[in-house]
Amino acid sequence: MPNSIETIVQSIDAERIGNIPATINWLLTDSRSLCFPEATLFFALITKRNDGHKYILDLYKKGVRNFVVSTLPEDMEHYAEANFLLVKDTLKALQKLAVQHRELYDVPVVGVTGSNGKTVVKEWLYQLLSPDRIVTRSPRSYNSQIGVPLSVWLMNENTELGIFEAGISEMGEMEALIPMIRPTIGVLTNIRGAHQENFYSMQEKCMEKLSLFTQCDVLIYNGDNPLIQDCVSKSIFAPQEIAWSTKDKEKPLYIDSIDKRERETVITYRYLGLLNSYTIPFIDDASVENSLHCLAVALYLMIPTDVIAERMKKLEPIAMRLEVKEGKNNCLIINDSYNSDYASLDIALDFMQRRADEKWRKRTLILSDILETGQSNKLLYRQVAELIQNRGIEKFIGVGEALQEAVHRFDMEKYFFRTTSELLESGILSTLRNEVVLIKGARVFRFDKVSDALELKVHETILEINLNSLVDNLNHYRNALQPDTKMICMVKASAYGTGAFEVAKTLEEHRVDYLAVAVADEGAALRKAGVNCPIIVMNPEHTAFHTLFEYKLEPEVYSFHLLDALIHAAAHEGVSNYPIHIKIDTGMHRLGFGVEEVPALIERLQRQTAVIPRSIFSHFAGSDSSLFDDFTREQIGRFEQASELFQSSFSYKILKHICNSAGIIRFPEAHYDMVRLGIGLYGVDPIENRMLQTVATLKSTILQIRKIPANETVGYSRNGKFSRDARVAAIPIGYADGLNRKLGNRHAHCLINGKAAPYVGNICMDVCLVDVTDIDCKEGDEVIIFGKELPITYLAETLDTIPYEVLTSISDRVKRVYYQD
Repeated sequence: MPNSIETIVQSIDAERIGNIPATINWLLTDSRSLCFPEATLFFALITKRNDGHKYILDLYKKGVRNFVVSTLPEDMEHYAEANFLLVKDTLKALQKLAVQHRELYDVPVVGVTGSNGKTVVKEWLYQLLSPDRIVTRSPRSYNSQIGVPLSVWLMNENTELGIFEAGISEMGEMEALIPMIRPTIGVLTNIRGAHQENFYSMQEKCMEKLSLFTQCDVLIYNGDNPLIQDCVSKSIFAPQEIAWSTKDKEKPLYIDSIDKRERETVITYRYLGLLNSYTIPFIDDASVENSLHCLAVALYLMIPTDVIAERMKKLEPIAMRLEVKEGKNNCLIINDSYNSDYASLDIALDFMQRRADEKWRKRTLILSDILETGQSNKLLYRQVAELIQNRGIEKFIGVGEALQEAVHRFDMEKYFFRTTSELLESGILSTLRNEVVLIKGARVFRFDKVSDALELKVHETILEINLNSLVDNLNHYRNALQPDTKMICMVKASAYGTGAFEVAKTLEEHRVDYLAVAVADEGAALRKAGVNCPIIVMNPEHTAFHTLFEYKLEPEVYSFHLLDALIHAAAHEGVSNYPIHIKIDTGMHRLGFGVEEVPALIERLQRQTAVIPRSIFSHFAGSDSSLFDDFTREQIGRFEQASELFQSSFSYKILKHICNSAGIIRFPEAHYDMVRLGIGLYGVDPIENRMLQTVATLKSTILQIRKIPANETVGYSRNGKFSRDARVAAIPIGYADGLNRKLGNRHAHCLINGKAAPYVGNICMDVCLVDVTDIDCKEGDEVIIFGKELPITYLAETLDTIPYEVLTSISDRVKRVYYQD
């Protein structure tokens, strides 16, 4: 539900500095997650390690105009078009706003807390309940003091049911979460040892978690857990209780039997005297327990038992919980590097042990120190050693100082490392073969790197990248735009062969609005390298949806098939309101929704909450040539028709863009909100195929010079013929480096000491030969394949192709060297 800035000022008791009209749809606490700046309210949170106030200037330059702060910027004159809401504590202001927002909606809300299983229960409830009603739920594990208010803010006038997690790590934290979630249905999953060091006892922790449910209509929990049962009996609860039990037939939800089979579990239960059953496609104890919590909620909400059974058997595993992946060397990887405590280790080992189809593989555990347990390491690791021995672990790899000190307790093949880096550098991971490998570690150990490792250069030919020229070309096109027109820079195909990371970081430093890549792996690589700029994925693959969500990559969507798959994947991942970019086919006829499909597309988008359109765009077919100007204008007309209908159907701003490099120069009337800069950024003007500022220079050196007598030949098939005595230079570049074979046999030349040296004979995989008979040169001299003096367009014209192909053909084994002149 959109909120005026005036309403928000009143809700959080802020002093307002600035009078810019604004409607707020989005709350932001992480500047890297910016998506809709014009409708965003940024909370400058102060934490132990960071201060959100230092990101205000950068966000302002990116279009954010509304900020909640505890101190005003010193240079207020730079923020003439901003609203600052001044408060004493920005986190408390965020939470207060969430409380006010929650009070707007009188709908059932499920609150989920406990030590383990919160996210799984939340996501399975979503899978069970969302077919019948519009559900707003916490994205992923947004269960903290910051995550909960951001989750609650997602409620809107369409919400029919809310599902929110609550996570705490010390006494007193639940107090702030209670009025924000204000659950009507409470689910307590379990109480275990995570974060125990901040509580006097397990009972104290349990009572703190139970405080979330004091105003609930119903409380759901495991009635066989004596700790929980005792704490509930000591609490003052008015609500109805659904305590499920496998032992007490007097409980309202009695579990008659749990039949674990090879790949599924059949659960028979009796609710209010009626006998029913359901099947889940899991066999581990944790999944059974989580399903029982979900069963109780579904029964309370009066979902028919046959419907529950039908949906239970289709439950899907939750991402980042015991993910199973194929590994190298015939290994199977079970990745549970999401959290680490004794109980969850037991659950993961149980899952590993029950994989009946993998029993022929050796069982290996990679474990980090278990943190925040509240018990002594001596006792903890004695229990861990006993556990993994009983679970049949044959090889143990421990990481962390505490585990190193407990090495004597582990009686199996074992290896110990102080840090994850030491493990990665040891080479032991490459020795794992025919094994089931469970990766279990606390987040701070970054075991995602271990998972990646389990899931290749000196070369005298280099590609030099002039970053100053790159920026000059960027500014050349920027000068053709209005100040508020945004810029997308294409860095797909490793930034057109120039190397994505350095180019992307340079563009980010010069504050481009978006980067664009072809596939999700390209975007993930940039994120891993520290690039935080918004990234669009132009060709998202169905197998890469998890990568999109994990690395905050925004996909292009061009078909209903892709859209439906993406919506399903987002729901599976616990993602909502994920930004996407809608492609319209206006005449290119490659990818995109037809203009006639736009009404159906709008209807489909409005019936879900998983994704949200951030932009709508199309692709010119011939904007670089005046021969196609009439057709280009037809494309513009079709695009305006589609985009206007699209915008009229949504209350927030949807960006429009159609111009590529040529379109930026030739069709200024079609700049709209944003443009896409591709080959022009890398120094080629596609209109006349002329060079702008040269960005890339491909160069090599002379390896050897030989004298060739007249009538001798060189190279394969004896194609290099000489009618006179000659000198031939061998250059360490071939078609495996990207030098096209069609350039051989004197079809083209390189430059040596400023002189043209024709390629003679066939170009080989790693080496080419050039005629230097009339050139004063020696071994070790520089060779220019293309660059400022020999433009890449020369090679493109010779090959009857485009500069894009020449540049992107340069292989990875050619070293990239970056410089600023």
